Amino acid sequence: MSQILTITFPIYAAIAIGYLIVKRGWFGTSDMRTLGKYVLDIALPALLFNAMATRDFAEVFHPGYMLVFALGGVATIAVSFVWFTLTGTDKPLRAVAVMGTACPNSGFIGYPVMLLTFPDLAGVILALNMLVENILLIPICLILMELSRDRAQTSISHQIGTILWGVLKRPMVIGLLLGLAVSLAQIPMPSAATNLFQMLAASASALSLVVIGGSLAGLSLRGNHWKAAQVALGKIILHPALVALAVLGVTAAGIALPADLQVAVILSAAMPMFGIYTVLAQEHGHEGMASIAMLIATAFGFFTLSGLLLALT
Repeated sequence: MSQILTITFPIYAAIAIGYLIVKRGWFGTSDMRTLGKYVLDIALPALLFNAMATRDFAEVFHPGYMLVFALGGVATIAVSFVWFTLTGTDKPLRAVAVMGTACPNSGFIGYPVMLLTFPDLAGVILALNMLVENILLIPICLILMELSRDRAQTSISHQIGTILWGVLKRPMVIGLLLGLAVSLAQIPMPSAATNLFQMLAASASALSLVVIGGSLAGLSLRGNHWKAAQVALGKIILHPALVALAVLGVTAAGIALPADLQVAVILSAAMPMFGIYTVLAQEHGHEGMASIAMLIATAFGFFTLSGLLLALT
């Protein structure tokens, strides 16, 4: 158990530091937004680019991993959609709830966890997760949110095109795709450039956790607590469980997936929801529910992640 705590304790201690410095007034929520923008737009794109560009494409491309992560994520979206439909949830809230169950925080929490668990694979795991999330899972959830608005004047194809274009313009996606291009073209990276990207990437881990804690301190906790609890349970219980089933299915089908990556993909799904969840929920007037769900998932994630690490490693 002490080995597990060497992974989970630093993660949640850094989150607690972020929460404390905002609650004490040493930093404001606006400071957390600025620091978060640095991580999202500079540190993580540099990390993703470097993880891809400095490795051979065959080394970083793991179709089995991406298939498992995609199947588990889509299954989570489907199951949660059915659940929230059967429980009489209105369309906008249902769309927000579904997104909360299926979109993990691979960058701000997932990467630091992987860095402590699988240091040699952490960058590759982040890149694979981001690829699946930004090309498949997040667009599906955003489409559901757009369709819940019942905008008759805008065609579905136009909405989908707008969403996909918005995803492709994200710095993290640009960094990831540029890194893949460099890897495919086998362009050698100058050592000076590699050192620069490594330096920027090194700032992502601790700072991202502090930002998560500080962001939690500024959340509004007025909303549907029962629905938020369901979303949180869907994220930290249902999502990793369905990904674990996908691992069994893919392995049974004869698709090879190394043991380390099997553990990594299940842990990736067990992360709390991504940081901009409350911002996206705000567009539909459900930021309170989303905030409560994020707080529950992050707090109880300490126990679920520790349990998974104990069971899988």
